[in-house]
Amino acid sequence: MHDYVRIKSVQLLSDNWYVLKTTTFDLKRRDGRWQTMSRETYDRGNGAVALLYNRARRTVLLTRQFRFPAYVNQHDGYLIEAPAGLLDEAHPEQRMHAELEEETGHKVDKLRPVFDVFMSPGSVTERLHFFVGEYDAQSKIGSGGGLEQEGEDIEVLELDADKALAMTASGEIRDAKTIMLLQYLHLHLLPPRSMMILVAGPYRSGTGDDPERMAANVAAMEAHVLPLYRKGHTPVLGEWLALPVLHAAGSTYVGDAVHEETFHPLCERLLSHCNAVLRVGGASAGADAMVAAARKLGKLVYHDLTEIPEAR
Repeated sequence: MHDYVRIKSVQLLSDNWYVLKTTTFDLKRRDGRWQTMSRETYDRGNGAVALLYNRARRTVLLTRQFRFPAYVNQHDGYLIEAPAGLLDEAHPEQRMHAELEEETGHKVDKLRPVFDVFMSPGSVTERLHFFVGEYDAQSKIGSGGGLEQEGEDIEVLELDADKALAMTASGEIRDAKTIMLLQYLHLHLLPPRSMMILVAGPYRSGTGDDPERMAANVAAMEAHVLPLYRKGHTPVLGEWLALPVLHAAGSTYVGDAVHEETFHPLCERLLSHCNAVLRVGGASAGADAMVAAARKLGKLVYHDLTEIPEAR
């Protein structure tokens, strides 16, 4: 133990479900004096919680179940929460994978640790490990709902991420761990609702560097611009930025030294300011390179207009 705490006595009050104790101890104050005090501690073990989200669709998976302690404190008892569970001596991530399968029916490949905190340090010893993970249609392996033999009757909810965050302000979501994870999701993981989207498709590919055919390729990419704008996003093409710069830099034909040194690096620079890429058209090594760069930067990649949510 640390030299600023001296345990004097420990009394077991309850060992029915979890362990409740009262402890009398001396605590050394900042001025050097010792003060005797007593505190009750409720030890229910440590736990883990995870928020599953889908970045492309901007949705989250939450659960709704009855919580008796909330019921006896002027609430209907049905709380909307991120899936969680006690560790029972298991590794936090391992335990959370099992809880997600039991409660939501989803099996995800990877969970990302966010932080671990004491949720109620005035009386409860529990340390809670927080995770986030991505889900999709392929990750669903069952119906979820929890384990009946453990008294669980869990409803799985798929909610729009913005609506879920708004529900924390309205009071529809009152669970602290869930509010923390929803705030983390919006601060660090989800792109802005209205996105700048780079349209990437064939430019030189299949044209033999014929100016008219390259112009037709640009027009094919530009055909996606108005639909993106009407969805509330800001569409951009690398060609819009690169071609004027190439002209100003003295490029005289497609593929000359200035073109090779400038075109794709400038497009990649533009990509760094975008939230997502819309890959359109046929074969194109350049467009595929932009997709690879986008994924490396952790940006969203879409392959069809219908995949892109409308901005609000």
